Formats: sequence, C-alpha cells, structure tokens
Amino acid sequence: MILKFKTSADVPSSEITPEDVYRSRREFMKAVGVGAMGAVATVLPGGNAWAQDPFAAAKKSPLSVDEKVDPRTAYDRITTYNNYYEFTIDKEGVYKLSGGLKTKPWTVKVDGLVNKPGNYGVEDLVNFNQVEERVYRHRCVEKWSMAIPWIGVSLSEVLKKIQPQPGAKFIEFTTAERPGEMPGLGSGVLPWPYVEGLRMDEAMHPLTMMVVGLYGKVLPNQNGAPLRVHIPWKYGFKSGKSIVRIRLTDRQPRTTWADANPPAYGFYANVNPMVDRPWNQSRERRLPSPFENRQTQIFNGYADQVASLYSGMDLAKFY
Repeated sequence: MILKFKTSADVPSSEITPEDVYRSRREFMKAVGVGAMGAVATVLPGGNAWAQDPFAAAKKSPLSVDEKVDPRTAYDRITTYNNYYEFTIDKEGVYKLSGGLKTKPWTVKVDGLVNKPGNYGVEDLVNFNQVEERVYRHRCVEKWSMAIPWIGVSLSEVLKKIQPQPGAKFIEFTTAERPGEMPGLGSGVLPWPYVEGLRMDEAMHPLTMMVVGLYGKVLPNQNGAPLRVHIPWKYGFKSGKSIVRIRLTDRQPRTTWADANPPAYGFYANVNPMVDRPWNQSRERRLPSPFENRQTQIFNGYADQVASLYSGMDLAKFY
C-alpha cells in the first residue's frame, strides 16, 4: 500500500486560543523566589500556586504549526476538558478535583542507563530561560483534537543533561501516585502508577517536548503539572503527566494502557487513520465542535517530519 503523506503546511490556519494579557518572565522569577523577595504568586485553576503567566515572553518556536488557536477552545476550555484518570474519568471534572495535588517542591527520579542518575528538581531538568511556545496539535484516541500552545523545551535537551548511556534504547516515564491527593486512584480503572515510554530516537526527535507551561502560564495541575511530555504525532495517552521518574532502559517498557487494553492502545500510538483502535479513526472532532468534522491525518499531520522514524515498519502491526 502506498501512503501519501500530507505535510504540516497542508493544514488550514484556523485553530488556536488567544490570550490578550501577558506578563514578563521576570514576574515568574520573582514568584518562585529567584528575583525580589516577597512576590505574590497567583493561584491557577487546579491549585498550582506559581505565577499565573511566567512564560508570557517565551519566543514562539519555528517547530509550531501554522494554526491559529480557536478562541472557542481558549485557556478556559483547555484547562477544563482533560483526560487524567488519577483524578476522575470525567473529562469535565478533572480540574475540580486536581487542586489538592502539591506540585512544589517536586522531585523527579532519574535512573537506569544514564551517566547522571539522581533526584532532580523541575528547574534542574528544564532551563526556564530557554523555554519556548510551541503550538502543537493534540489528538486523542477518543477522536477529539485541539491545537494547544505548550511551553517547554525539546526532551532531547533534558536527555543531554542526564547523559544516556550507549545501551539505552527506550525511555520510561512514571506519573505520580498519591492517593491522598488523587481521588481517582481508588477507582481501580487502571493499574497504577501510570507508565508510558518511547523509543530513544522518538525521544530525541526535536518535536518531542518536555512541557512546563501552557498558554504563557505555568502548567495547571489538570494538564499534568509540573512536568509532562508531549509527542504531537502520537495519541494523547502517550504523554505522561506529573512525571516523578524517568528511567532509561535497553528493553521496551511495559506501559499502562498497552497492558490494560492492547487492541486500542499499542506501544507506538502513532496517529494513523488506517488503523482502527478498534473504533474507526478516519475522522476526528476538533473541539469545540460536537461533530467529527475533520479527516484524521497520518502522524497527526507531522508525517513530513517523523515518517522516516518508522521506515520499513508495518504500522498496522506496530500501532
């Protein structure tokens, strides 16, 4: 079968989320105690008490897609319609239940096949002075999608700091498991903690992003604060949230959804309209539309940049 890949530039410009008021990054530095003492942080929806828009001055990355964020899917929508089962399976209820998650201080354990293992703070892994805004498409296996202005750096920059060893072939991310702060853990809907993973070449691709913010603001709890990963050509479930462990390994890690429901959630999770999961993926619903009003693009529209990673692979088998 010959596949014709559309490029990122083939998508019409009609989809992001405007914010009118931005403050300088300096305000953030004050709020977290780097600048003048006594600065007051603003409490975000979901309870993340860092500065409200610390990354407002972040430059826009050339890796961004040329799409306008739809004003109808503005910040309020992006932060009140979320998949985060550790809190609840109700997408419109996550933000109401996530306020109890304490995100500061936060420690990420780095181990496995790295030269610099240890316990890292978020600011040790991500250089806040180098973060940038990237407007990326987000596509859920449940067939809804958005264009979201994430703030962060390429995951490859983080990996350079921890120095993967030559034998490292995969990277594994583990999400926080805090029953006292995450009421959904008691539901038993999935085995906890939540684990996801990538092949190292996927992780090192410049599009793969370590996220610390959203829309010029610090990342809210319901969106995966204080640290998450986003891989724009894959379905959203690959994007581990509230990461507490990064492990490098020579073997493909077992991942939560691939274990729980293999026909629907394969390890690779590449957006592919020709592979049912098991429901048809040929169309998607671009929020806020209630209808499946768009054709699904192979690799979520990033084929020109990532298709070479899977050259020679049977994408119906390695889905």
